[in-house]
Amino acid sequence: MNVLIFGATGRVGRHITSHALQDGHHVTVVVRSREKLQQVNPKLTVIQGNVLNKEDITRAVQGNDAVISALNTDGTTTLSESTPLIIEAMYKEGIQRIITVGTAGILQSESSPDLLRYQSSESKRKSTRAAEEHHQVYRLLNESTLEWTIVCPTYLPNGERLGNYRVKKNRLPEGGTEISVPDTAEFTYSQLQAGDFIKSRVGIAY
Repeated sequence: MNVLIFGATGRVGRHITSHALQDGHHVTVVVRSREKLQQVNPKLTVIQGNVLNKEDITRAVQGNDAVISALNTDGTTTLSESTPLIIEAMYKEGIQRIITVGTAGILQSESSPDLLRYQSSESKRKSTRAAEEHHQVYRLLNESTLEWTIVCPTYLPNGERLGNYRVKKNRLPEGGTEISVPDTAEFTYSQLQAGDFIKSRVGIAY
């Protein structure tokens, strides 16, 4: 499979990229700086570009079968600005499958089911800015015709891969408080082959 990965130099994205290369997929990544990319592999294509540049996105999606985005908010509007460009480019290339890494804040609240967690008393974060960015991505994907999945981890320490975690469609597993970066990446990558959570958010926690 040919897989395009955004956010490949980030905490989760690095692990996802390693999984895909280890399994023999051809991986294309878009990075602002080649120096930040640690992987070297004959099946790895590196495009130096900007996810806010329409031409860079259009060039990156060509020839791919699926897209994984592990972009984070970085205190900016990169997520909400880049997602429409990614969706448009996928439409033009005829790519249906996209998996993104979001946040538990955009899962449905258990105490207030009509609200998302970040909008309810379940959220302990003082700032909702990052969740609002991820919420915009959720809106855009939900309005699209793509086969999307948003993986929504709760507190995300680096930690170790345990390989044993709980997932729940559109909600956070009960009592879940954290999930490591490697386990989040492993589950996100697994959705390339899985169809259990298409057009859904999925909460992940220990």
